[in-house]
Amino acid sequence: MNVTSVANELIPLLGGKENIVSAAHCATRLRLVLQDDNKINKSAIEQVDGVKGCFSNAGQIQIIFGTGIVNKVYAAFTAVAGISQASEGDVKKLATQKLNIVQRAARTLSNIFVPIIPAIVASGLLMGTLGLVRTYGWANPDSAIFIMLDMFSSAAFIILPILIGFTAAREFGGNPYLGATLGGILTHPALTNAWTVGSGFKTMDFMGIDVAMIGYQGTVFPVLIAVLFMSHLEKQLRRVIPDSLDLILTPFLTVVITGFVSLLFIGPAGRGLGEGITFVLTTLYEHAGWLAGLLFGGTYSAIVITGIHHSFHAIELGLLADKSVGVNFLLPIWAMANVAQGGACLAVYFKTKDARIKSIAVPAGLSCLLGITEAAIFGINLRFVKPFLAALAGGALGGAWVVASKVGMTAVGLTGIPGIAIVQSSSVLTYIIGMVIAFGAAFAIATVLRYNTDAE
Repeated sequence: MNVTSVANELIPLLGGKENIVSAAHCATRLRLVLQDDNKINKSAIEQVDGVKGCFSNAGQIQIIFGTGIVNKVYAAFTAVAGISQASEGDVKKLATQKLNIVQRAARTLSNIFVPIIPAIVASGLLMGTLGLVRTYGWANPDSAIFIMLDMFSSAAFIILPILIGFTAAREFGGNPYLGATLGGILTHPALTNAWTVGSGFKTMDFMGIDVAMIGYQGTVFPVLIAVLFMSHLEKQLRRVIPDSLDLILTPFLTVVITGFVSLLFIGPAGRGLGEGITFVLTTLYEHAGWLAGLLFGGTYSAIVITGIHHSFHAIELGLLADKSVGVNFLLPIWAMANVAQGGACLAVYFKTKDARIKSIAVPAGLSCLLGITEAAIFGINLRFVKPFLAALAGGALGGAWVVASKVGMTAVGLTGIPGIAIVQSSSVLTYIIGMVIAFGAAFAIATVLRYNTDAE
């Protein structure tokens, strides 16, 4: 493949050089921000040599090339188009300006919680492993090494407000270290640990206001709202405080004012919001049962297209951190929807006679089993519509199964086969059965339905 020829072929299909605002790339995709997305010729782009799919998402035009190829195409593209190379973050900032308010909110939450996922995955994996060891009696839970590992497994959840405080302040334009400090205030040892509050807690009288001295360990919404307030306050203070005093007064006043407001008002309100969301979800989970799984599993992939699914991390972390719940019962449903996309995508491979489509369908379909669905959704299934509908049906059936079977996970971020590592030990088999149901149903339905590829 001649990458220079590919670049030259792409530019007019994107509306010309003057329509290209910025370009960047990730591991597999060329990411572009355009002046006018309506000027692109999507069907022609998908016929360009090396292109495995093209879709619009999060304000960007994303062209799938695959690992190892995209960086070469990117270098040639920026040279031919005469634009400077931008980071993926720069392109995302430009793209955000094109999103509606709901998509912007989802993107903001994604930027806050995605950097935290490695810590949650590490804790969740360790928590699941220790649960397996404890269940089968493979080690003494009173041993020093087990106790230490148990400490390690809960650490990320204990300091979750500090982690969120840092990333949220960075996203909201505040000082991330002040955000982390605010998270520390909300989890200070002087406050009764939120997980032991059943044993009693102290209250303090603050100017006639009765303040419950309860910490916010493992909570999400209190620190999120508090840091939003803090970042706004910090910006306003910098406008009025002289430069000579800014270094001293701005952080001092920001921490003091936000600390009081958070403990008195924002914290309790945020806790109530989180508990309300958890109550609604657990009620649906317990009483609607498999119907809830059918609905969520059948609609998740449609939500992925809008990008709003990025906001779900906040809710999932809230479930994990809530001691009355303690598991992520949403992620297994999302996992079924992702696997179903793979089943439908591979069905296209067996139905089509188009060699180009076949070459895309296999890696795209198998990637879904690892939790990576973009190539399958945008490169194959949505392109022919009916395979996407088949995947929705497969996701619905798989979702109904995992909810009926009470499958839970101990972390966020991993689906498909890698997700087995964070499934509760008692649910591993039912999780695998769910994947077989979702994949098999989507494959069967996509095979039976009638549709033609572009070349047929």
